[in-house]
Amino acid sequence: MSKIQCMANITSVTKLADGIFSMWLLAPDIAAQAAPGQFVSLYCRNEDRLLPRPISLCEIDREAGALRLVFRVAGAGTEEFSQMAPGQQIRVLGPLGNGFPCGEIGADGKALLIGGGIGIPPLLQLSKELSGEVTVVVGYRDADTFLLRELEASAHRVVVASEDGSAGIKGNVLDAIRAEHIRGDAVYACGPLPMLRGIKEWGLTEHIPVWVSMEERMACGIGACLACVCQSTDVDEHSKVKNKRICKEGPVFLSTEIEF
Repeated sequence: MSKIQCMANITSVTKLADGIFSMWLLAPDIAAQAAPGQFVSLYCRNEDRLLPRPISLCEIDREAGALRLVFRVAGAGTEEFSQMAPGQQIRVLGPLGNGFPCGEIGADGKALLIGGGIGIPPLLQLSKELSGEVTVVVGYRDADTFLLRELEASAHRVVVASEDGSAGIKGNVLDAIRAEHIRGDAVYACGPLPMLRGIKEWGLTEHIPVWVSMEERMACGIGACLACVCQSTDVDEHSKVKNKRICKEGPVFLSTEIEF
């Protein structure tokens, strides 16, 4: 799979929740190769911001050659993206990283997708492409349940948890899983590190394989700078130490392959 850099036409930018924005852009060559769990790097128009911003793929419309990115405004770069408008162009590099292994369960299998906060967007395309029965458990801070309707349309079942109890079950995603007695043949998770750590331990206890998508600050996004390494259980061929590059070998890992 080759990396493609292009100027993509923006077709929409909409606000989904407080600080959360959705952007659709046209990048046919990237969309043709992209897979759930991968990401792209977006370059700012302001030349003072040299490094690109990595953003996970939320939806991939291969027929239309379009990508949907859902991101949280976390700094000057993402603030710039949130203020862009249809008709403008943005420089994009992708598809990057390794995505979720969609072939791990067959048509008779049960997939459990778990997302928290800004880790929810990558689950939408994954839920569309997995065969078998798909259950999604999502955790929000409050009643701003962005992407919930889209997930309900693509999955067999969606269970919601919120920190303040204003939507679904009060608590976190593991509280919801235990309350609803949810299981699966394989788990796919994306979200903050404490959530992923808890899901890894739960998966080990339940003897269920867990694939996690790691979030990390990145610089180059292509594995050259070693700025986004995580500790692995085996020696990496590139660095010769127990590290893996999240942008290159990840962002998706089998949870038992890494330490966190």
